[in-house]
Amino acid sequence: MKQSGSDRHKAGMEPAVRSYENKAGAGRAFWLKQLHQWHWISSALCLVGMLLFAVTGFTLNHAGQIEAKARTVHRQTQLPAPLLKAVGGEDERKGVPLPAVVADWIGDTLGVEVAGRAADWSSDEIYVSMPRPGGDAWLSIDRESGKVEAERSTRGVIAYLNDLHKGRHAGAAWAWFIDVFALACVIFSVTGLLLLKMHASQRGATWPLVAFGLVLPLVLILIFVH
Repeated sequence: MKQSGSDRHKAGMEPAVRSYENKAGAGRAFWLKQLHQWHWISSALCLVGMLLFAVTGFTLNHAGQIEAKARTVHRQTQLPAPLLKAVGGEDERKGVPLPAVVADWIGDTLGVEVAGRAADWSSDEIYVSMPRPGGDAWLSIDRESGKVEAERSTRGVIAYLNDLHKGRHAGAAWAWFIDVFALACVIFSVTGLLLLKMHASQRGATWPLVAFGLVLPLVLILIFVH
C-alpha cells in the first residue's frame, strides 16, 4: 500500500520531533537538577538561622507579654596610686583606650575586660561603655580619687536572642553572618519559586496559594496598618 505525500511528510518529521522533545526533556531535567541542588544547599545553610529568626520574631512581636527580669551586678574598687598617675590629669579625649597596665589590672581585679575598648576621657572621669546583646555594661574611673566602678546587667536568654535578631551590639562577625544568611534565604526562596513553576502543571493549587501568600499581607497592611 502506497503512502500518501502527507503520510510520508509526517513520517519524515517524526525523528526531528522526537529529537526536539528529547533535547527539551534533557534541558528541563538539567535545570530541575540544578534548582534542586541550589534549593537544598541554601535550605541547609538557612535551617538553624531560619529557626532562630522565626522564634525571635515571635518573641519580639510579643515582647510586652514576655517579661525580662534584669539582673545587675555592681562592683567597685580603688585604683592603686602608681596606676592613678597613668590616668590622671584633666585632658579630654574621645575613643582612646585605657593604658594597657590599667586595663590588665582592672581585668585581674574586677574580671572586666576593657583592653582595647574605646573610652571617653573627660576632665574628671573616664567612662567605658560595653553594650552587649541581652544586656549592658559600663566602667568608670574617677581621675582624681582613683575610684573604679563597674556595672553589668543581663536581661536573660530571650533578650539575648532578641538582640541577636536585631544585630544589636553583636559585632562585625554576626553582621556578616546576617548578610550571608539573608543571601541564602533569597536563593532558597527564588529556587523554590522556580521549582513551583516547573511542577505547577501537576499541582493545580500552586499559583492560588502563591497569590494568597502575596495578597494576604498586602490586605492586612492596607486595612489594619496605619
